[in-house]
Amino acid sequence: MKLSYLIIDMQEIHVRDSVDQKTLDRSCEYINYVADMLREKGQLVIHIQDIEGIEEATRERYNIIPEIQVADSDLKVTKEYSNAFWKTELEQLLNEHGVELLIISGFSVEHCVQFTYNGASERGFRPVLLQNGVLSAHSDVITAAYRDRNLISYPVIPYLISQ
Repeated sequence: MKLSYLIIDMQEIHVRDSVDQKTLDRSCEYINYVADMLREKGQLVIHIQDIEGIEEATRERYNIIPEIQVADSDLKVTKEYSNAFWKTELEQLLNEHGVELLIISGFSVEHCVQFTYNGASERGFRPVLLQNGVLSAHSDVITAAYRDRNLISYPVIPYLISQ
Protein backbone atom coordinates (compact mmCIF):
# COMPACT_ATOMS: atom_id res chain seq x y z
CA MET A 1 0.00 0.00 0.00
CA LYS A 2 1.33 3.41 -0.92
CA LEU A 3 1.32 5.83 2.01
CA SER A 4 2.16 9.44 2.52
CA TYR A 5 2.88 11.22 5.76
CA LEU A 6 1.79 14.83 6.16
CA ILE A 7 3.45 16.88 8.90
CA ILE A 8 1.35 20.03 9.16
CA ASP A 9 2.37 23.50 10.37
CA MET A 10 5.15 22.47 12.74
CA GLN A 11 6.53 25.99 12.49
CA GLU A 12 7.95 28.40 15.04
CA ILE A 13 5.15 30.91 14.55
CA HIS A 14 2.45 28.36 15.30
CA VAL A 15 3.75 26.00 18.00
CA ARG A 16 6.37 27.84 20.01
CA ASP A 17 4.00 29.92 22.15
CA SER A 18 1.03 27.54 21.95
CA VAL A 19 2.36 24.24 23.31
CA ASP A 20 4.56 23.58 26.35
CA GLN A 21 8.01 22.18 25.56
CA LYS A 22 7.43 18.79 27.22
CA THR A 23 4.30 18.16 25.12
CA LEU A 24 6.06 19.41 22.00
CA ASP A 25 9.08 17.18 22.55
CA ARG A 26 6.87 14.12 23.10
CA SER A 27 4.89 14.70 19.91
CA CYS A 28 8.03 15.44 17.90
CA GLU A 29 9.48 12.11 19.04
CA TYR A 30 6.48 10.28 17.56
CA ILE A 31 6.44 12.43 14.42
CA ASN A 32 10.15 11.90 13.75
CA TYR A 33 10.00 8.17 14.46
CA VAL A 34 7.18 7.62 11.98
CA ALA A 35 8.85 9.86 9.39
CA ASP A 36 12.07 7.81 9.64
CA MET A 37 10.13 4.55 9.38
CA LEU A 38 8.38 5.72 6.21
CA ARG A 39 11.51 7.21 4.61
CA GLU A 40 13.29 3.85 5.04
CA LYS A 41 10.53 2.19 2.99
CA GLY A 42 10.50 4.83 0.24
CA GLN A 43 7.19 6.38 1.28
CA LEU A 44 6.46 10.09 0.88
CA VAL A 45 7.05 12.44 3.79
CA ILE A 46 5.59 15.88 3.13
CA HIS A 47 5.98 18.95 5.32
CA ILE A 48 3.07 21.36 5.00
CA GLN A 49 3.99 24.96 5.80
CA ASP A 50 1.44 27.70 6.35
CA ILE A 51 2.71 30.93 4.80
CA GLU A 52 -0.42 33.03 5.28
CA GLY A 53 0.62 36.50 6.40
CA ILE A 54 4.34 35.93 5.84
CA GLU A 55 6.43 39.08 5.49
CA GLU A 56 10.13 39.51 4.98
CA ALA A 57 10.56 40.70 8.57
CA THR A 58 8.86 37.58 9.98
CA ARG A 59 10.12 34.99 7.48
CA GLU A 60 12.27 33.11 10.05
CA ARG A 61 9.26 32.51 12.34
CA TYR A 62 7.68 30.49 9.50
CA ASN A 63 10.52 27.95 9.52
CA ILE A 64 9.92 24.38 10.64
CA ILE A 65 10.93 23.98 14.27
CA PRO A 66 14.33 22.35 14.89
CA GLU A 67 12.72 19.51 16.85
CA ILE A 68 11.29 18.19 13.56
CA GLN A 69 13.77 16.33 11.39
CA VAL A 70 13.58 17.25 7.71
CA ALA A 71 15.39 14.93 5.28
CA ASP A 72 16.61 15.88 1.81
CA SER A 73 14.12 13.41 0.34
CA ASP A 74 11.16 15.07 2.08
CA LEU A 75 8.84 17.26 0.06
CA LYS A 76 7.43 20.62 1.12
CA VAL A 77 4.09 22.14 0.22
CA THR A 78 3.18 25.69 1.19
CA LYS A 79 -0.37 26.78 1.84
CA GLU A 80 -2.32 29.91 2.67
CA TYR A 81 -5.53 28.25 3.85
CA SER A 82 -6.35 25.80 6.65
CA ASN A 83 -6.96 22.88 4.29
CA ALA A 84 -3.60 21.88 2.77
CA PHE A 85 -5.43 20.72 -0.38
CA TRP A 86 -7.05 24.10 -1.06
CA LYS A 87 -5.24 25.95 -3.88
CA THR A 88 -2.05 23.85 -3.57
CA GLU A 89 -0.43 21.09 -5.58
CA LEU A 90 -0.88 18.51 -2.79
CA GLU A 91 -3.66 16.46 -4.43
CA GLN A 92 -1.80 16.24 -7.74
CA LEU A 93 1.42 15.27 -5.96
CA LEU A 94 -0.30 12.46 -4.03
CA ASN A 95 -2.08 11.18 -7.14
CA GLU A 96 1.19 11.15 -9.12
CA HIS A 97 2.69 8.89 -6.46
CA GLY A 98 -0.36 6.61 -6.22
CA VAL A 99 -0.99 7.39 -2.56
CA GLU A 100 -3.99 5.71 -0.95
CA LEU A 101 -3.52 6.27 2.79
CA LEU A 102 -2.52 9.56 4.40
CA ILE A 103 -1.07 9.62 7.89
CA ILE A 104 -1.53 13.11 9.27
CA SER A 105 0.26 14.77 12.18
CA GLY A 106 1.07 18.29 13.29
CA PHE A 107 -0.48 21.46 14.64
CA SER A 108 -3.31 22.47 15.24
CA VAL A 109 -5.64 19.50 15.41
CA GLU A 110 -8.81 21.60 15.59
CA HIS A 111 -7.87 23.72 12.59
CA CYS A 112 -5.41 22.81 9.86
CA VAL A 113 -5.01 19.14 10.78
CA GLN A 114 -8.74 18.38 10.72
CA PHE A 115 -9.44 20.60 7.71
CA THR A 116 -6.73 18.75 5.79
CA TYR A 117 -8.08 15.42 7.07
CA ASN A 118 -11.52 16.37 5.72
CA GLY A 119 -10.01 17.60 2.44
CA ALA A 120 -8.21 14.28 2.00
CA SER A 121 -11.39 12.33 2.61
CA GLU A 122 -13.35 14.48 0.14
CA ARG A 123 -10.73 13.74 -2.52
CA GLY A 124 -10.87 9.97 -2.09
CA PHE A 125 -7.80 9.42 0.10
CA ARG A 126 -8.01 7.47 3.36
CA PRO A 127 -6.79 9.80 6.12
CA VAL A 128 -5.75 8.78 9.63
CA LEU A 129 -4.40 10.86 12.50
CA LEU A 130 -1.15 9.74 14.10
CA GLN A 131 -1.83 8.96 17.74
CA ASN A 132 0.40 11.20 19.91
CA GLY A 133 1.47 13.08 16.78
CA VAL A 134 -1.12 15.86 16.76
CA LEU A 135 -0.93 19.01 18.83
CA SER A 136 -3.18 21.80 20.02
CA ALA A 137 -3.14 24.59 22.54
CA HIS A 138 -6.25 22.86 23.98
CA SER A 139 -5.88 19.23 25.09
CA ASP A 140 -9.64 18.58 25.03
CA VAL A 141 -9.76 18.98 21.24
CA ILE A 142 -7.14 16.26 20.85
CA THR A 143 -9.39 13.90 22.80
CA ALA A 144 -12.32 14.87 20.57
CA ALA A 145 -10.26 14.34 17.41
CA TYR A 146 -9.25 10.88 18.60
CA ARG A 147 -12.89 10.09 19.23
CA ASP A 148 -14.23 11.51 15.95
CA ARG A 149 -11.54 10.66 13.39
CA ASN A 150 -9.70 7.55 12.23
CA LEU A 151 -6.57 7.05 14.28
CA ILE A 152 -3.38 5.07 13.76
CA SER A 153 -0.75 4.04 16.27
CA TYR A 154 2.87 3.81 15.13
CA PRO A 155 3.26 0.02 15.73
CA VAL A 156 0.71 -0.66 12.97
CA ILE A 157 2.63 1.24 10.29
CA PRO A 158 5.32 -1.40 9.54
CA TYR A 159 2.56 -3.88 8.79
CA LEU A 160 0.85 -1.46 6.39
CA ILE A 161 4.01 -0.64 4.45
CA SER A 162 4.91 -4.30 4.08
CA GLN A 163 1.67 -4.96 2.15
